[in-house]
Amino acid sequence: MYKHFIFDIDGTLIDTEMTLVRSLQKTVKDLMDKDMSHEEAYYYFGVPSIKVGGLLGYQDERHFLEYWENEFMNHMHLMQVFEGAESILAAAKAAGCKIGCVTSRNRLEFERDPFLQPMLHYFDIAICAEDTTLHKPNPEPMLEYMRRAAEATGEPVDASECLFLGDTEHDYRCGHGAGCAFALADWRN
Repeated sequence: MYKHFIFDIDGTLIDTEMTLVRSLQKTVKDLMDKDMSHEEAYYYFGVPSIKVGGLLGYQDERHFLEYWENEFMNHMHLMQVFEGAESILAAAKAAGCKIGCVTSRNRLEFERDPFLQPMLHYFDIAICAEDTTLHKPNPEPMLEYMRRAAEATGEPVDASECLFLGDTEHDYRCGHGAGCAFALADWRN
């Protein structure tokens, strides 16, 4: 039986695909004068945003990130919480489970997202990009969740007690690498 339900955020609880894709496409076009397909942009879904500019070959990663974050804000009207996401968090919490998240967002993005704010009270532990040196798909963020959960409860947390819910291969590899079960979040009808 699972005692810990750990969620990814983007694409799992909140539909951010179009916001991410369109803002990244515009950023790449404006800063690098390159067109990027939906599929090319989607590849960076789940990659810590600070790393994306460098991965694309842009020299000033900080400038790229700041520009992209501004574009992301300009495209936030495209976001929405997946129907049923909050009720899943509430049901797991009511059942006495620990609720966590492992996200590639930085702490500021996590705490200030107006779509996520109504759900923040469900999370016992949130692992954000700056909480680990390595990021998804590496298992370090999930291992950090288990370490903090053990510290908070005073009891060891076994990977077999953890279910990680996510929507990308990055999520799967992170959870699987830590020895946790994984559930694919797929809200399509």
